[in-house]
Amino acid sequence: MEKNYEFLNRMRVVHKPDRRDASAVKTEQELALDSSWKIVIPENASEMVKMAASDFQDYLLKSMDLSIVIEKTAAPAKAPGTLLFVTADQFPAIQEKPTVTRSFALDVSDDGVVLCGADERGVFAGSIHLEDLMNYREATFLTKGFKLRNPLTRMRSTHSGSGIDDYPDWQLQAIAHAGFTAIDIFVKAPNVTTRGPANINDIINRASKYGLDAVLYCYLKSYKHPDAADAEEFFDSVYGEIFRAHPGFAAIHLVGESLEFPSKDPRTTGKSHRESVVDGIPDTRPSPGWWPCTDYPAYIQRIVDAVHKVKPEAEVILNTYNWGWTPAELRQEFLSKIPKCVTVHVTYDIFKMNVRNGLKSPVMDYSISADVPGEYFVSEVKAAKAAGIKTVRCTTNLAGSSWDFGTVPYAPVLFRWAKRMTILRDYLLNYNVNSFYDDHHYGWWPNPCNDLAKEIFSSDGELDVEAILTRAAVRDYGKDAAPTIVKAWKIWSDAMDYYVGSNEDQYGPWRVGPSYPFIFQPNITRTMSKKEIDFPSAPHAHFGGRIVKTLYQPYENENQSPGPLRYPGEIRSLVKMEELWEEGLALIEQAQALIPEKKKDDGKRLWCLGKFIRNSIRTTRAMKQWWLLNTKLIASYDRDEMLGILDKLVEIGKAEIENVKDTVEAVSFDSRLGWEPSMEYMCDPWHLDWKIRQINSMFREIETYRGCLMLGKPEE
Repeated sequence: MEKNYEFLNRMRVVHKPDRRDASAVKTEQELALDSSWKIVIPENASEMVKMAASDFQDYLLKSMDLSIVIEKTAAPAKAPGTLLFVTADQFPAIQEKPTVTRSFALDVSDDGVVLCGADERGVFAGSIHLEDLMNYREATFLTKGFKLRNPLTRMRSTHSGSGIDDYPDWQLQAIAHAGFTAIDIFVKAPNVTTRGPANINDIINRASKYGLDAVLYCYLKSYKHPDAADAEEFFDSVYGEIFRAHPGFAAIHLVGESLEFPSKDPRTTGKSHRESVVDGIPDTRPSPGWWPCTDYPAYIQRIVDAVHKVKPEAEVILNTYNWGWTPAELRQEFLSKIPKCVTVHVTYDIFKMNVRNGLKSPVMDYSISADVPGEYFVSEVKAAKAAGIKTVRCTTNLAGSSWDFGTVPYAPVLFRWAKRMTILRDYLLNYNVNSFYDDHHYGWWPNPCNDLAKEIFSSDGELDVEAILTRAAVRDYGKDAAPTIVKAWKIWSDAMDYYVGSNEDQYGPWRVGPSYPFIFQPNITRTMSKKEIDFPSAPHAHFGGRIVKTLYQPYENENQSPGPLRYPGEIRSLVKMEELWEEGLALIEQAQALIPEKKKDDGKRLWCLGKFIRNSIRTTRAMKQWWLLNTKLIASYDRDEMLGILDKLVEIGKAEIENVKDTVEAVSFDSRLGWEPSMEYMCDPWHLDWKIRQINSMFREIETYRGCLMLGKPEE
């Protein structure tokens, strides 16, 4: 059993010990490294090439129990028993020269092994690829032959998996090994992140040592109209200053909701969303951060000018998803007017329309339930190309997480992630969607999505999804258990067809899991208190409980059918989802007996993950039933009907207590479950106990209300 945060001890281990299978036998097509081998680097090798060599040496020692030396040479050459790490400019004899940054050639024969990178980043990427090959093989064997491997993506960025804006060296090392090429840092001011004061330049410099670029995710405030008399000086004081303070940033990521300004577009409030209520009366027009304002292009141009005055090569990224719900013609007009040097950032899944029983339910936030992209993504990508915008960036969440299950390390619906990757590969090749924002602040975790992405987004990569996942399952859970586990992944992927992801769900029970409270909605109070309760969270959390809405209710919008119409069908969908999830979970349970001893803990963590999600499905389904009954209770004027509803509410509450108790084992065994970087712990054993106490308190409210109903009732 783990205490809170002990999952970090596991994440720190980049080179997992004891991966070697002593029974593995080399084939004729393979070459075996042994203790007689050595790693050779040029005398004038860069620091990153030296690091790549020492990192691979450390891998062999810790993961493969093989100790070999590193030597320097003045004349790099292929030789028997030698693993040469070299860049293309230092080794012109390579069969085919790699030329794309981070690309590499690998030449394996009885005469030795050459790892030749197009640049130093290519050498490091190649050394990680060697680790991947040996991890799959569970031996120090390499297949003979020559390969040239080019990355198809220009950038794949991630937030930290160990804590929001938390980037110790081991986390950076792990991020590079997972296949990402950049990190995102939330920046509020020079040397201020969401964690508070921070040495941002140190983070950028240390990231660069692992071949990682740094992207400034903008939380800077710049509430100024671009036509203001002092606009040039103002924007320089914000955006010029941030790049003077931190010139190492490769890009700046702008998002509407974090970048409001006093727009003069009459279709908007012209104010921040926090200032759009006057004399208690809300202005129902969208604020400028949620609308493609006519003066937004000029506003962006001011930012571009300020940034490029300091750093001309810095990439400026504009995320348009906040107004992705608006008509396509408005968005097309907007894209035709923004500076052509800007990278347009779109989201794969949001606003994709789902129709169940004739009722509309669009994807409201990030969700892998959208295996194919929505109209917003497709139309925006095509409009960007037509507007002459050179490159497009996409929120993909291909690290394996989304808001579907907010406090899990990843969603084990691997075939669904693979389908998204395969579709994005086509958009990459045909529409230059070559930069990926692979997760939001929920970060990343080692999982088979990393394996899928490395293959699907490489020039010579494997495209047979089942083959990739089978290979990963054998590596992680053993060859006997692998077929059963892959089958479970397929069933779980199919289960997402029945997922329901409205705002009230993703900001409610899906976000935290079975710890989500069940609030009795009739308000029994002498102090006229509100019924919404504060979800308990750590005081230091960036968001904590502020992004959890505890009083469950439909959050309606003009693109979506109302909740009272949707919920009966959504409950039926969740019943089907639970049935399929249960089927997959049973297979994972069967596979436990087939997993080798040294891999059993990983097998149990997969079972715990599946169980946590299964129980989250139960909580979400029960919450919809709960809301319908509460609403019916409040609207009823029949005493007997109301008493019957109270009985049903108690029945749901008691079943939910059992569901909560059933979750404790999972979160106790794996402390990563129930945690998310921006919220911290939301469904650990303490929160599950809190949930039981909350339901018991709610039962007392129900009994009080039952007594209210009996007031004035004639005695039998």
